[in-house]
Formats: sequence, structure tokens, C-alpha cells
Amino acid sequence: MSLRLYDTGTRTIRTFEPLEEGRVGMYVCGATPQAAPHIGHLRSGVIYDVLLRWLRRSGYEVTFARNVTDIDDKILAVARERGVPWFAVAEGNQRVFTSGYDLLGCLPPTIEPRATGHVPEMIVLMRRLIERGHAYASDGDVYFDVRSWAEEYGSLSNQRLENMRSQGEPPEARKRDPLDFALWKGAKPGEPTWETPWGAGRPGWHLECSAMATKYLGATFDIHGGGMDLIFPHHENEIAQSRAAGDGFARYWLHNGLLTVDGEKMSKSVGNVVLLPDLLGKARPAEVRYYLAAAHYRSLMDYTDAALGEAVSAYQRIEGFATRAAEVVGAGAEAAEPPEAFTAAMDDDLGVPQALAVLHEAVREGNNALASGDHDAVRERLASVRAMTGALGLDPLSEQWSRAGEDDLRPVVDALVAVALEQRQAARARKDYAAADAIRDGLAEAGILVEDTPHGPRWELKRG
Repeated sequence: MSLRLYDTGTRTIRTFEPLEEGRVGMYVCGATPQAAPHIGHLRSGVIYDVLLRWLRRSGYEVTFARNVTDIDDKILAVARERGVPWFAVAEGNQRVFTSGYDLLGCLPPTIEPRATGHVPEMIVLMRRLIERGHAYASDGDVYFDVRSWAEEYGSLSNQRLENMRSQGEPPEARKRDPLDFALWKGAKPGEPTWETPWGAGRPGWHLECSAMATKYLGATFDIHGGGMDLIFPHHENEIAQSRAAGDGFARYWLHNGLLTVDGEKMSKSVGNVVLLPDLLGKARPAEVRYYLAAAHYRSLMDYTDAALGEAVSAYQRIEGFATRAAEVVGAGAEAAEPPEAFTAAMDDDLGVPQALAVLHEAVREGNNALASGDHDAVRERLASVRAMTGALGLDPLSEQWSRAGEDDLRPVVDALVAVALEQRQAARARKDYAAADAIRDGLAEAGILVEDTPHGPRWELKRG
């Protein structure tokens, strides 16, 4: 079965057929970094990383663009409140976003363009729209004329023009119609500006994505992604201005579900905004990634500590098998391909929950093989598990996760624990079980768990 994806534009699951065989162009709306990333931003980052990895594993060469909106009303408001330059707000928070993505194992985008670096492309796009009669300048602002594109406007969000309200971009007096949206915002005192033929000012939110997406992916490209909250007005406006200018723009529209906390929308006023450091106090980065990837990408996800705890336990079952199996048969290498059932699940609109069910069944079979001493079966299941977890960016034996959170003291700890275990084995050999238990209890108090296996004792750091 070939890859099939739910396309918001047609509201159907469609077979994915790229514009160019073997190549995929993918654009995802990235951060507006007026603050540090919360768990919803991180979920989006992990979701599109899973898609990126699956496309590449499916044999595609992917050009992945994820933008940064580094100039925006919210960024300017934060800068005024703190009394710092606007660019310091944007740059500082963007570094936190990047660090968060890296910590959760997200592969870097091919290009991460910033709005402020693409004003020339925006000017060209505005000129094309004005010349075609779909945009107009008004007292330093430039607006898109929605009614000039009335037959197609609203197709993505499935809305009728007559049922829409003003997009709320003052001053209304400068617009021909309340539905028109700003492509360019005229200069205001104290704000950064760039020169255009229609006056100095700064970009509108929607314009920048169209300009950057087509610059790096071409006038028509394959996939455009983002959160469901962006369908209207942001993505609707991207489509309107791009296609009105003559570009084909995105052929598939993917939208990930939003995230709530204990049933409520995240809000600073409510005080329920969950940031990455909050999660890392309860789980390791690989466990957080598992949690954020586990639900279907289009589903609404409600964060609770209990749900995170369940994900931690689930990942540790995978990790526990992989670690024990590697001690018995060696880490080996990933299988060339994941099992057919896993591939079928992922090809069916990125069915990660169904794919994880296949993964956990392989772990169960692998643990049974370990218990029975069937090394060939252990080796086969380990390769399969590594192929599946590798496709999801969760391979416990990968360099990133197997050494995650460790530092230069690991060799020292290894040596000290080895001495303690030798002393424990010697105590057991002379049947001094009280001394052996005392050594084991002392290690446990230090956060080191010892497990006796048919192949000798093994240890690991206590989780949490």
C-alpha cells in the first residue's frame, strides 16, 4: 500500500503522489517566538519530524522548510513590555525552540527561513497581486481584496464568504471591505520598518509564508503543514494570495490536532501552560517524544501527568527489551524494512497508534524469546524493534538515546558499580547473603538498580 494522507483541502484521505517522482517539497508553519515553546509547539515539531522520517524511509528526497515569524505584533508587544529590542525577543526565544526540537530528536529542517530576511520576495508577490487586481495600497498599508477571489476563498476552511466576519485588522477605514486582510502594515512610531514602493512598514503575517514557501520549494509544491488553529485565517489567506498571484502553491494540506491540559486550553491567565522543562522534570527526552508522537496526529490531545506516566512506562518496556536483547545477542543493526503491519499502519495517514501496537507485540515476543533462551528469535525481534523505533526517531540503542543525559562521569560510574557488583558476587559465592543484599540496597539508595539475569547482574540508573 502506498502512502495515504488526509488532505484538509479536499477533506478526504488521498494517495500521496508527489509533483516530482522521488522528491518531496514540504513546508510547515513554524514558530512566532514571542515566548518559549509550550507542549503544543513541541507536539507539532515531533509530528512533522515523524512525517519527515517516514517520507525519507519511504525513499523520498525531502526538502523541508519550516519558517520563523521573527517580526509580529506579539513580539513587538513583548519587547515593549520588557524594554528590550524586538529582535532580542525573537532571537532568544527561537534559540529555545531550536534547543527543544533538538532535545526531542527532531531532525533539522533543510531550510529555516526568517520573515525579516525575505522582504524582497514579499514585494514581488505584492506587485504581482496588485497588477492582477487582487490587492491594493491604502495609506501605507497593502491589502488583499478578498472579494476579487470570492469563488475560491473559504474552500480550505469550508466557509461561505457571506458568513465570515471582518478579520479584525485595524484600521478598518483603510480597507475596501472588512474581509480584506493586510499584506503589508504601514510604518508606526517605534516599530521596525522596511522600504517598499508603497511606503515603509513591515510584513503581514500571511504574506511571509507564501513568499518563503515558493522561494524554496517552487510555485507549486507537495505538502503544507501546521496546526488546526491555522486553517483559518492563516492558511486560507496563504492559498488566496498565492493562487491569485498565479502560483499553484500546496497540493496537500496537513493539520495536526491541538493540545489541551486537563481538559482546558492552555492560557497564561489560567496558569496551565506546560513548557519543556516541566516535562523533563517527569520524563526523559525520549519518553517525552514517545508521548507526543503516540496519539494520531489529527486527534485532539489532552495532557495529564497520568498520560505522560503511561507513555514513560510504555517506552521503558521497549527500552528494557532492547537493552537486555543487545546484552545477549549484540546490538546488531536495524532490519532493512519494518514489518509489513507497521508499514501498513504508517502508510495509512501516519497511523502511529496502530504502528505502536505492532511494535509492542514485537517487544512481547522478544521478551518471551529472551525467557526461553531462543537467541535467533531474540536477534530477529531486536532488529525488527530497532527498525520500527528508528522510523519513529525512538530507537533506544541509537547514539542519541542510549547516551542521553549521560556525561563524562559515566566511565567512572561504570567502574565503581563494577567493583561493587564483584564484591556482591563474591559475598553470594561464600553464601553471605546479608552482605550481598546490603551492597544491592546501597546501590539502590544511590539510584542504581541491579537486576540478576541468567547472564549475570546488570544495572541501570533509576528513572525519575
